[in-house]
Amino acid sequence: MFRILLIEDDRSLFSEISERLSQWSYDVYGITDFNLVMEEFTEMKPDLVIIDIQLPKFDGFHWCRLIRSHSNVPILFLSSREHPTDMVMSMQLGADDFIQKPFHFDVLIAKIQAVLRRAYNYNTDQQLEVRTWCGATVNYVKNTVQNNHGEIELTKNEMFILRQLIEQKNKIISREALIKSLWEDERFVSDNTLTVNVNRLRKKLAALQLGQFIETKVGQGYIALEEEHSL
Repeated sequence: MFRILLIEDDRSLFSEISERLSQWSYDVYGITDFNLVMEEFTEMKPDLVIIDIQLPKFDGFHWCRLIRSHSNVPILFLSSREHPTDMVMSMQLGADDFIQKPFHFDVLIAKIQAVLRRAYNYNTDQQLEVRTWCGATVNYVKNTVQNNHGEIELTKNEMFILRQLIEQKNKIISREALIKSLWEDERFVSDNTLTVNVNRLRKKLAALQLGQFIETKVGQGYIALEEEHSL
């Protein structure tokens, strides 16, 4: 049974979400002291974190940043604000998805299921857990990429995107195909979300001098090149 930490200060909404998620056999926990969010997160060890943006003391972006500095646990943002930059900011901080309030609970459940499926079920084939790409070792299970320049750790979304690209290296994968495979249903995600994730992935790979091997093909999609094909 998956453990979900719901960081939401609206007690009425917390109770409603908690009750609905319990019907899907999720264990839902809340924060008892918003001064001790990280302490309670560490103690609970959740499988998924759902964070509201507007919170007491510090906003959800603050807590997302701190959680990401310690863990790659999947994070889903909730927001009642209508600022497009909220979604961009959440993706840049490493969130896995974003949902606007008010929302339909079927949409919330679909997003939770998709995030958990991506995070914990997609890499079940142990024979395919490690790949070599452009001289680097890509570990699908540990979500790491390593070469002689060092090692980076990716979020689940970033690794999923990289895996899709390098499994079909030197071939263009359309944005639509990536969105559909990553988020299950393109109606539930904006095109900009994919852009943010790819840009963040490329920036991390740049630390290993690999960023240039993920290319954008305008109007077509993305391609992962092997080193000899990029010259």
